[in-house]
Amino acid sequence: MPEIKEIYCVTCPKGCKLSVLMEGEKILEVKHGCKRGTDYAHEELIHPKRMVATSVQLDGGMHPLVAVYTDKPIDKTLIHPLLARLREVHVPAPVKMGDILLENALDSGVNVLASRSVERKGG
Repeated sequence: MPEIKEIYCVTCPKGCKLSVLMEGEKILEVKHGCKRGTDYAHEELIHPKRMVATSVQLDGGMHPLVAVYTDKPIDKTLIHPLLARLREVHVPAPVKMGDILLENALDSGVNVLASRSVERKGG
């Protein structure tokens, strides 16, 4: 039985409210949005992804942690496993902003990068 889901498109600052007619996992129609909104509805309702920002342990650094982020959105179902994996990561100092600290995280094609530079302690 078809159902209507309402979501807000965040593709641009306009923030259109979309009415999406769905049957199970299939989108039948998207109303009240542009082409970008239609693409957004398909991505958000069928295969949602998010950017992830957190921190990992930094060994021998001026700070005990270094801030990190994903270089592109990762599937929402992988966020908690990614965070669990990042709790195990220990990176040696120094670290430069943009360094890849975890490549191809969880075989997702997403890299985890340092979002700041941190020098080695005492140097």
